[in-house]
Amino acid sequence: MTNRLAKPYRLAAFKLICLQGIVAIIAAVIVFVGWGVNAGQSALAGGAVALLPNFVFVVYAFRYMGASRTNQVYASLKRGNGLKFMLTIVLFALILKSYTVVLLPFFCVYVLVLFSGLFAPVFFNH
Repeated sequence: MTNRLAKPYRLAAFKLICLQGIVAIIAAVIVFVGWGVNAGQSALAGGAVALLPNFVFVVYAFRYMGASRTNQVYASLKRGNGLKFMLTIVLFALILKSYTVVLLPFFCVYVLVLFSGLFAPVFFNH
């Protein structure tokens, strides 16, 4: 059961996830045009490694809100943060082991997508 108080914050967090997804796609297209197919796929994979764990965190972190649910808020933040960390490690391991990755675009887009979250207040009023 989720809390109605958390809905606006969850919506704002999902907007941030969408912004990060757009940044990842635009960066991957730019890399694809400039460096080719393998580099573009690597850039897209780097964006996915940054984006998917953030999505999982948002789903868990903004489930509850309010003073009467402090234990549930703390537990959901803790669970979301742990899952985000584990999923990041698993995705890095899977992609780097399973595919031929061009490392520079992979890590550059990964960092770019993470840093795009810092500029969210510029794009959103909430």
